[in-house]
Parts: sequence; C-alpha cells; structure tokens
Amino acid sequence: MKAMETIQRRISVRTYSDRSVEEETRNRLQELFLVYRTGPYGNPVRFKLLDLEAVSSQELRRLGTYGVIRGARLYILGSVKEQAGCQADLGYCLEKIILEATALGLGTCWLGGTFRRSSFARQIQLQDDELIPAITPVGYPAKSVAIPDRLLRAGARSRWRKPWSELFLAGDSQAPLPEEEAGEYRLPLEAVRQGPSASNRQPWRIVKDPEGRYRLYLKENKLYNRASGKIRIQYIDMGIAMSHFELVAQEQGLSGRWNPFAPAYNVKGLEHIALWESYNRRPNSRPVSLYKGCSVVM
Repeated sequence: MKAMETIQRRISVRTYSDRSVEEETRNRLQELFLVYRTGPYGNPVRFKLLDLEAVSSQELRRLGTYGVIRGARLYILGSVKEQAGCQADLGYCLEKIILEATALGLGTCWLGGTFRRSSFARQIQLQDDELIPAITPVGYPAKSVAIPDRLLRAGARSRWRKPWSELFLAGDSQAPLPEEEAGEYRLPLEAVRQGPSASNRQPWRIVKDPEGRYRLYLKENKLYNRASGKIRIQYIDMGIAMSHFELVAQEQGLSGRWNPFAPAYNVKGLEHIALWESYNRRPNSRPVSLYKGCSVVM
C-alpha cells in the first residue's frame, strides 16, 4: 500500500473487535520497533507491545483510559529520554509504526494525556530521565462504531482540515503559497495537511523560504501545549508532520531529510522546527510501499 493512500485511509479507532491479532502480525509490529527507533533529532525511542491479558486485574484498573478506548487488548507504549527534540522524535517514529499498522489492517488511536502514565511507566520500565509522551491501542476495529465513538469523532471534527492557504506560506510575508508554486512538493505538503494532531488543532505551518527550501514551523498554542507539564503535545504533532512529508516525498522520488539543527529562517509568530534538505532526485526511484512485503526503509 502506498504511503499517501495509507495516510488518507487511517482514522482514529476507539472501539475494537474481540478478534485477536495474529502472532505473525504481532511479530511484525515488534520488528518495526527496531526499524523506527530514531527521529530527525537523533533521540533513541523505544517501544513495547503490551498485551493486557498478561497484566494483573489490579494493574488493569490502574491502566484505565477513562472510557475513551473500548475492547483493545494490545497497546504500543513509547518512551524517550527527556532532551531537546525528544517528543518530536517520538511522534515521527510512532506515526510511521501507526501507518504500517494501518497497512496491516489494524486500527490505532493516538493517546496523549488521557491515560495514567504511572501505570504504563511500570509496564515499560520507565527510567528517571524518560518520558511517555503518547501511546496507542492497536487491534482490529469493531465492525460497528459505538455511539460514544461517533460522538467523539464528530465533536473533534477529526476529518476537518484547515485550508491549504492557512498552512503553507511563501516567505516571511506569510502570504499563502499557491498550490501551483509547490510543484513536485504539492503531494508531500498535502500529506502534512492530512495528518492527525492533538485535538485536531493542526499547529504545523510550512514556509517556502526565498531560496525555495521548505521549512517546518510550529504555531504554538502555549496554554494548550504546556497544560500537561513536561509533555508538550504539539511537538509530537511536529514529528507526525515530518514523517508524512518525508514518506510521501520518498514516494515521489524526492530524496532528502529533515534537519532540525539548520540555521533558522525567522517568521513572526512561528517557532522554527526543521529545514527540509533536498538531495538530487534518485535514479530509478519507485513508490514507497507500506508492508505487503516491503517496509519503508529510512
């Protein structure tokens, strides 16, 4: 399955069927934990596949998700050392795993702040210098969507997206970037626009600078982003944006990488996150395929 197709197909699943995830598929997920373990900042990210059937009933009560998730047996837990860019790196890696899970026919749902971190911390043996910024259930979606799930999805307007003109800008004037000026990067930009974000706030902005290079920025809502202490959920969103852009750029044969250490190009009201460093188009490039015998290799 192609990356863009998977991005468009993936939705938040809060209600799961009682169908068990096969051993082969579980093994595949755990292999992905070794493939996607560093992000653009270079922070190591570690993951654990938690089977609730192996957890005591007492611990299960502590692992509550406040009624948001129903029927999920498996969870992917992610942890990262607390240092610069760590939460963006976790978002980057976990979103790639989530897209791979989607290609396998599994449902997922980003959770950041709706679970008791201390209980999940025990399960992943969290170190003193580590954070658990987000987790996701993973499993087969229920055939019928529960009414609370529909209400949550409708209330979040989860499929609504900000217009292109608000998200993609030209230079420091913050004038909208016309789609025709994006050229071969139109689809990678659209992949960013289609991404999930906390409370669907879509805080990413991409600016095409005067040299024609693409730069990712955060339009931060400080009150929202800093409401959960050390967890800065909108930096996770930045990692998701970088993963989408990169995957679809590769699918288009556009090689490059995100460099968060490049000198910033300052734009008023926005925080510079990373510069997309484009390389020459690769010869004989072919579409990036998710699963079906070919994993995305970075």
